[in-house]
Amino acid sequence: MVKVDCIRFNEKSVAVLSPLENDVLKILWKKDSGMRVRDIYHLLKKKRKVALTSIAVILDRLHEKKIVARKIEFGLGGEHYIYCSRCSKSDFENSVIEKTVDRLIDKFGPAAVTYFNERFSKRGKK
Repeated sequence: MVKVDCIRFNEKSVAVLSPLENDVLKILWKKDSGMRVRDIYHLLKKKRKVALTSIAVILDRLHEKKIVARKIEFGLGGEHYIYCSRCSKSDFENSVIEKTVDRLIDKFGPAAVTYFNERFSKRGKK
């Protein structure tokens, strides 16, 4: 499993991805090869009002969080980035769950562990 540092915590909530980050990742998860910003933009603009620069900023943020990888490609018009997801959707979800559970255990200690044990033992009996 690929470890992804994608969760932002504060005292009140867990914010995993913004709606636009989520939409961009959904597109990248469907592609085996990388995509240019403009390609992602053309797919997204059919569903929502969005600017090309917004997609570029979101991809840069996802790259900083190490959720997407990028490489430089040279072609007509100069150089541009090619983005691809660094992990599968399943690995991403598992990473989010793992970090969330770890945070709960860090905050609540044995009470959280007891709760999880009781909760999952009840689910197994259903």
